[in-house]
Amino acid sequence: MQRVVVVGTSGSGKTTVAAGIAERLEMPHVELDSIHWAPNWTEIPDEEFRIKVAEVANRDAWVADGNYRAVRDILWSRADTVVWLDLPFRVVFWRIIKRTITRIISGEELWNGNKERWDSLVGPEGMPRWVIKTYWRRKKEFPELFAKPDYSHLTIIRLRNTAEVDAWLANLGF
Repeated sequence: MQRVVVVGTSGSGKTTVAAGIAERLEMPHVELDSIHWAPNWTEIPDEEFRIKVAEVANRDAWVADGNYRAVRDILWSRADTVVWLDLPFRVVFWRIIKRTITRIISGEELWNGNKERWDSLVGPEGMPRWVIKTYWRRKKEFPELFAKPDYSHLTIIRLRNTAEVDAWLANLGF
């Protein structure tokens, strides 16, 4: 594993798992959200996003986390492994609520000065609604993508619960 993409719905643990892989394999970790989100929760244009992600993808080794369609072709064509965190809905939904509340209360800065606000929890674009909107779509979408000839070179690691994630990470790189 030299170029790894970690995917899964929001709250599945993509960033945590990607950071764990990167640490164990001594490779750089790139959080796609940190590239995608400019100050004031402004999305950078897709063309700029693609250029920045291509710079990452052209490195010899990396671990990236995120589900962005705009750059999937760039990352997945260069990746050798995709780790799919396919955790149960109840787990990711609970995590996203807990994480969002914790971030709101703590005022934790995420990327480029951005912080979660109360509308991140209860607004129409809030994280719980985002999970509801995307969870089942991703469950259907990822197997279809993995079956495409363009991605036949990828090793797919599907982890379906926290015990599998923990066990897999514990054995990685040793």
